[in-house]
Amino acid sequence: MEQTETEVIIEAQPGLRFVDWREVKEFKDLLYFLVLRDIKVLYHQTVLGFGWAILRPLLGMIVFTVIFGKLAKLPSDGIPYPIFSYSALIPWTYFSSTLTSSTQSLVTQANIFTKVYFPRIFIPLTSVFAKLVDFAIAFGLLVFIMIYYGYAPTIKILLLPPLIVMLLLTASGMAMWLSALAINYRDVKHAVEFLAQLLMYSAPVVWPASLIPSKYRILYGFYPMAGIIEGFRSAIIGTRSIPWDLVITGSVGAVILFISGALYFKQTERYFADIA
Repeated sequence: MEQTETEVIIEAQPGLRFVDWREVKEFKDLLYFLVLRDIKVLYHQTVLGFGWAILRPLLGMIVFTVIFGKLAKLPSDGIPYPIFSYSALIPWTYFSSTLTSSTQSLVTQANIFTKVYFPRIFIPLTSVFAKLVDFAIAFGLLVFIMIYYGYAPTIKILLLPPLIVMLLLTASGMAMWLSALAINYRDVKHAVEFLAQLLMYSAPVVWPASLIPSKYRILYGFYPMAGIIEGFRSAIIGTRSIPWDLVITGSVGAVILFISGALYFKQTERYFADIA
């Protein structure tokens, strides 16, 4: 019996492409495995292990308290400077660590995606989800700091989940942008450390957003980390009103960053295997 051959033609899709959520759902088990692998190897053969998740923001809090709180005497809106800075360092440390690790993710894991097909977007997003473990551990220490300074959670703590989603969108957007740029332009990795420092001092980590003149607050709010950090302080400490102007505009900025990052990643991923 004569067999007929089936010819399959694969053509590039025209126009802008976004994330194929059905494909993501199909390969979700692989994403889970990649995240679990990252968590396991993150502190492999280290003495302190997950203790580094606490030590990094804790040391940052001590340094910032001495330099900016005691010596420079920057205002902290009536909040003890250690809890003022630590509540900001929790989201900031998560954001900066995902920024650093995701940038080189495509370059360092080229041997994986050039041999086996799976959604390439999983590679930069792995860091985004894996770093949530550090985030949760660092957040646990905040409970003891609040008890020490006599602060108790209020109803405003319910704002934390939306702020965490906002943080995830911001980190994911930056991860997709930087990883796609880094595989095309290898000098991006050298600029990331400078970019992280610039973004940190642009965010209200060591200084309060109340220093921003009111006429510039809406414009400044489109930097998502401003609303995230100030929102975290208000939700956790509970003695300040929620900065809705920064949170709302920051949410818009986070969504724009995520969508644009996903579009750029999807448009450039067809060339990854050729230039990796």
